[in-house]
Amino acid sequence: MARTVPPRVTSLPAWKALESHHKEIAPRPLRELFSEDPGRAKRMRAEGAGLLLDYSKNRINDRTLELLLELAEGCRLSHHIRTMFEGQHINKTENRAVLHVALRMPKSASLVVDGVDVVKEVHEVLERMERFARKIRDQSWKGATGRSIKNIVNIGIGGSDLGPVMAYEALRFFSDRRLVFRFVSNIDGTDFAEATRDLDPEETLFIVSSKTFTTLETMTNAHTARRWLLEKLKKEESIRHHFVAVSTNAAAVSSFGIDTSNMFGFWDWVGGRYSMDSAIGLSTMIAVGPENFREMLAGFHAMDEHFRNTPFARNLPVLMGLLTVWYANFFKSQTVAVLPYDQYLKRFPAYLQQLTMESNGKHVHLDGSPVDTATGPIYWGEPGTNGQHSFYQLIHQGTHLIPIDFIGFARSKNPLGDHHDILMANLLAQGEALAFGKTADEVRADGVAELQVPHRTFEGNRPSNTILAPELTPGTLGALVALYEHSVFTSGILWGIDSFDQWGVELGKVMAVRIIGEIAGKTPQGKVHDSGTAALLDWYRENRKKD
Repeated sequence: MARTVPPRVTSLPAWKALESHHKEIAPRPLRELFSEDPGRAKRMRAEGAGLLLDYSKNRINDRTLELLLELAEGCRLSHHIRTMFEGQHINKTENRAVLHVALRMPKSASLVVDGVDVVKEVHEVLERMERFARKIRDQSWKGATGRSIKNIVNIGIGGSDLGPVMAYEALRFFSDRRLVFRFVSNIDGTDFAEATRDLDPEETLFIVSSKTFTTLETMTNAHTARRWLLEKLKKEESIRHHFVAVSTNAAAVSSFGIDTSNMFGFWDWVGGRYSMDSAIGLSTMIAVGPENFREMLAGFHAMDEHFRNTPFARNLPVLMGLLTVWYANFFKSQTVAVLPYDQYLKRFPAYLQQLTMESNGKHVHLDGSPVDTATGPIYWGEPGTNGQHSFYQLIHQGTHLIPIDFIGFARSKNPLGDHHDILMANLLAQGEALAFGKTADEVRADGVAELQVPHRTFEGNRPSNTILAPELTPGTLGALVALYEHSVFTSGILWGIDSFDQWGVELGKVMAVRIIGEIAGKTPQGKVHDSGTAALLDWYRENRKKD
């Protein structure tokens, strides 16, 4: 029986209406939209899971929202949300369920997928993680020589690194300061060398995070760590005191020398970029403690429930996902800037890069046909106020339209004088300046010389969301991450793509394995490369030799 192909989003009446509507609203300045609608700011906001989303400074009006919501209905977004939460195999190319939401369901819940209660399994792993984390934190876990563990080094890559790094930095205020945390991901030996340079092997624990325990970068670094440890501790049995694994490959873990009772598993329905709240978060749990980790899970779950149950017109992830489509497809914006005004979130934009671009950087629909719209935009950003002295010039006066997400908090974890008031004043000022700009007449009124007027004029009309919360806590972080997870899902549904596979990372990896063999002289170079790559390979092989 032929597979039913869902209608393309571009064929829906709402899409056609949005194309016409865009021509009407695009020329209209935000100044005008605000002046003619005094209730706009109060109306264009939504709250959920402890977060406030103000989306009033977007280039939209009520009709825009009406049409975007019609588009969501036309793409059966409600149906797709339900199928994800039910555990249906919505990752079509890998025939898998997509159940990161199960990682944060309460113990009292039950979700049976393919005959297995996955929530029960999740909590069994969580409880094992908690017992282990407590042993490290109370120093009852000893290294091979009887000394307590003081250093924890997480070895992973992609989601096995970006999530733990981001969470550790975001929640550092809550971390046990007696412990040192390092993260190794890059296969560049410098990453490992610098991470371990000042560490004592007798006091160091490595967490090797690889589902298959075959990931090239992770296992190369893991074996280097193994040699580093044994250079001092000598005995192979030391490995079981200084290494644990986050993996599902018990045979490979055991062969490495790790006691499989210290192996923490997860499931094929957890994508790497959605895994920071699984066993991949073991380093996070050790750092902040099981109670704070549980609070983070509760924040994730609160946003899950908001996304699942809230009408779309007040649904934070849905609104953000629809706005992403609005700018990418109608304004032809190619990037989104995420600008957290909190130093603890300095790695949050990097984390979002994988979450958003690995999910929605796709060129074909679910049925394999080419997409007929632009898909995932490029995400980037830095903490405020640093970025203001860097790339904000382009955002304000450049030729690219860059939608922005500002993120801020009412209270600082480190209140020092008026630092936080100044920080938040800058956040609010930037959103206002980007939206409303400064006209040539306003510049002249400041007494600026006419020659300078064009250079000091700001056209404004640069859109932004503002996401606020009382303070950055483990629960807030969970809600914030889930907000972006579900907004990515929303956009992906409208584009008709599979947001949960990542075949784009494979080709270069396969080709690298072949070139590794050629560099090592284990396989002949042959005529398998283009002339440019062959010449570069020849140069490298010649110049890597020591004089």
